[in-house]
Amino acid sequence: MERGFFKHACLAWTLVLFALSASAQTNLPGVNVTAPLYTTQHGGYLISGDFKVDPRMPSVIFPAQALVKDDILSVEPIHLNDDEYLVIQECITADCSQAAIVRVWDSSGANIVTGNSENRIWIKHENKYFIWLKRLPEMSLIGCQGCDAHFTTFQKVSPPLVLIADGEAAAHNQEAMLAAEREGPLNVVRETHEGSTFVVAYAGGSTIRIRRMHATK
Repeated sequence: MERGFFKHACLAWTLVLFALSASAQTNLPGVNVTAPLYTTQHGGYLISGDFKVDPRMPSVIFPAQALVKDDILSVEPIHLNDDEYLVIQECITADCSQAAIVRVWDSSGANIVTGNSENRIWIKHENKYFIWLKRLPEMSLIGCQGCDAHFTTFQKVSPPLVLIADGEAAAHNQEAMLAAEREGPLNVVRETHEGSTFVVAYAGGSTIRIRRMHATK
């Protein structure tokens, strides 16, 4: 008798839970479950602003999910100060003790461009990519015939979070460059999501907008 009552009670409670669950589902209008948070879909691409700044590394921006082959990384510097350089590196060793420069921007634009757009990078293979901002000294142009207003050439391979300018401009400003190498990258002071775009700001006012485009087909 007790066993039968218990069985019927459990069945009744299950039906109640099911009804509550169904009611909850129908009372949540407008919820979009076709794409994760901070993403939109457009033109066959899943556009994502799912990037992060780890509190343990407050100067490093990285994608929450690894970039894979044929992704497009969109990085748009809204403002950079004259002595700041925005850098994308990728690991080239398993322990990430060495990294290669993918692209560098200064206040006048990108100075290492492969492809048609200076703000879009076609990812050719899955890897660890990270984005950071470095302050280099304003160069002395006196007596430097081939110097521009910014450093424009850099060592392709270096330890991560290290940007080493080379060429005539770096040689002409050698002491200042050595001092700059000992200083780390700049920390992010504010981060937010504007829809599917990740926006970061730095203390000096530099602002960067980042998105990832992943083909859905």
